Amino acid sequence: MSLSKLISFRKFSKLSYSGGIILLAAVVISLMLANLPAGRVFESLLSGAVGFERWGLRLSYPVQLWINDGLMAIFFLLVGLEIKRELINGELSSFKKASLPILCAVGGAAVPALIYLMINKGEPTVAGWGIPMATDIAFALAMITLLGSRVPPSLKIFLAALAIADDLMAILVIAFFYAADLHVLYLLYGLAVFALLLVFNKMGFRNLWFYLIPGLIMWYFIHHSGIHATIAGVLTALAIPARAGAKAGTASPLHKLEHALLRPVNFVIVPLFALSNTNIHFESGMLADLLSPIGIGIMAGLIIGKPAGIVVVAWLSVRTGLSQLPANARWRHMLGLGLLGGIGFTMSIFISLLSFNDQSLVSVAKFAILISSIVAAIGGYLLLSFSNKTKSV
Repeated sequence: MSLSKLISFRKFSKLSYSGGIILLAAVVISLMLANLPAGRVFESLLSGAVGFERWGLRLSYPVQLWINDGLMAIFFLLVGLEIKRELINGELSSFKKASLPILCAVGGAAVPALIYLMINKGEPTVAGWGIPMATDIAFALAMITLLGSRVPPSLKIFLAALAIADDLMAILVIAFFYAADLHVLYLLYGLAVFALLLVFNKMGFRNLWFYLIPGLIMWYFIHHSGIHATIAGVLTALAIPARAGAKAGTASPLHKLEHALLRPVNFVIVPLFALSNTNIHFESGMLADLLSPIGIGIMAGLIIGKPAGIVVVAWLSVRTGLSQLPANARWRHMLGLGLLGGIGFTMSIFISLLSFNDQSLVSVAKFAILISSIVAAIGGYLLLSFSNKTKSV
């Protein structure tokens, strides 16, 4: 890895670490609000409608929907930019580089989903199979960054690449399996706008407004198509040029936008999402609910399925010669990384909101995600912190 790429990754990792701390604070505040009298005022604020309905356009939605469908589209825009950058000139740009994190991401997504399906087979909660598939990149990188020099730098890069590949699969799962009633005409309108963005890219348009303004229009069409509107963010990202300009020292539009979005997404949008969606009201029966099929499915998926899927696939990939472990990494490191992969938080909560209409099921899912993520974070941190003090397993 070149010096410039290493500096760029360190900056990204530092921002993710700081964002993870703010995200944790937002979770604590949300849990406190939900269990205080002020929580009702906060819920009323989230359910209040904002926007307008004029000229045939319907743009009046509750505040929470603007956060989950609007602001999170910007989050997915950043995720899309990161995926495209890594695919073109990063850790996912060649089979040799990408094989291990991509294969581990597949294993780390498939095994938790299968565990959840086996536990919830025949239950009304079976639709939540996508919940334990995802890894929260901000929290996971925050935990591994806390370890500092106690882990090889290659592990941080591997975890970032795995989480980005994991996000790509989560995006595909949301697009294909968690769509509402499909309205084909709106979807065609959205795809037409996406085609226009690709034409702009082909013609060499480099001004970001040629992509962002049509991207907003595409968001509107996709929002009304039945496919979740956040996919518009990913499609917009895929169309944005990734090549630098002819002038020496000119950054690419992709790099400019990614740089501009890192702070607002990490420090504002994701914490706002956590603040508005982690408001779990604790009741006496909630611990018992963790033993329900949905609770066990999520916890077993994240705490057991994630590390098992990642480590087993890594072992098979290395044993067959398809891949090799990150530099200076040992199998104990991989198990620790697998546990950090079980921090499902942001994306898992997002998928739980799409999975169930029953708010009681959503609350159980959020609580199980919270408990699982805490256990995975602590377990991964402790295992990695002592991994250099023991012999390789």
